[in-house]
Parts: sequence; structure tokens; C-alpha cells
Amino acid sequence: MKRIFAILGLVAAFSFAAVAQEKMEGAKPTEKDKTEAIPTDSYLKRGAAIGMSKKVSLNKILKNPAKYAGKTVLVEGVVVRSCKSEGCWAEVAENKDSRSVRVKMKDHSFFIPLQSAGSLARVEGVVAVKTLSKKEVDHLMKDDGAKFENINADGSVTEVSFDATGIELKKATK
Repeated sequence: MKRIFAILGLVAAFSFAAVAQEKMEGAKPTEKDKTEAIPTDSYLKRGAAIGMSKKVSLNKILKNPAKYAGKTVLVEGVVVRSCKSEGCWAEVAENKDSRSVRVKMKDHSFFIPLQSAGSLARVEGVVAVKTLSKKEVDHLMKDDGAKFENINADGSVTEVSFDATGIELKKATK
């Protein structure tokens, strides 16, 4: 009898995990997610609340990405470009003339407005360094307008990116 309950418990746990995973992968932005105006006097907040992690400059991370890989940090910068279909990623740089990192919204669980480019950003999340395949690079460049500085001979790219748990956006004033 105990064995049956143990098996039923495992089945229930796996079923719950599968439904939760399916729900995360199936998350889609609402019209409000895509079109909400970014304020000039406060921050538009998406994802988890931010501010508990150590603040590190993006330029410092880009100089030595291995040192920060896997660490949760808080960065600030400007959105250089963002996803134009769902708002599921952005490229953020310390300033408009410096190198950028691709910021992905963790597990596709939250989205930013499609017109986020030019906004000031505060982002908290985990720094990642990984190699993107030629197929991934081609998709990001063709469909999303991403730009890569150092494409390897095989078409792959070693990318420094950021898996954001939360983001705050504020319209830059001139």
C-alpha cells in the first residue's frame, strides 16, 4: 500500500512539474505588455522586484565575463534595441556607445514593451557566457535584428548574456 502511495505521489509531482514547465514555455505577452508606455518620472517594473544584488558595471562584466558567469548582479544602462515581436529580450549597454549584452527575460515569464529602445534600464539577474550555434545566431540576426561583433569561422558566437529576473525601465529625458 505504501508503495502505491509513493508511486502516486511521484506521478502527481511529475505531472505538476510538466504542467508548470508547459505553462512557462507557453507564456505569451499581453497587448499591455507590448504597448505600455514607459514613464519619464518613475520606473516601469517587470518580473521580480530588484535591488538586492551587488551593482556591477556592464563594462566591468564585459572586460572579464568569466569572473561574473553564474553570479546574480544588478546592472544599469540603456536599452540599445529590443525584441520587436514579444518583448522577450533587450540589448543593454552602459551607454549608447559601449558594447551591449543581450538580456533575456527569465523563462519567458515576463515581457517589456516593444518600443523599449532608448530607455534607461536597471536589470537584476544572472550573467551567462555561452556559445550560440550558427542556427541561433542566424535566427537572432534575421528575425530579431541582433548584432554580433565577433562571429566565429563556423558561424557560432561566444556571447555574454544576462538572464533577468527583474527589469525596470524609465524613459530617458534629453
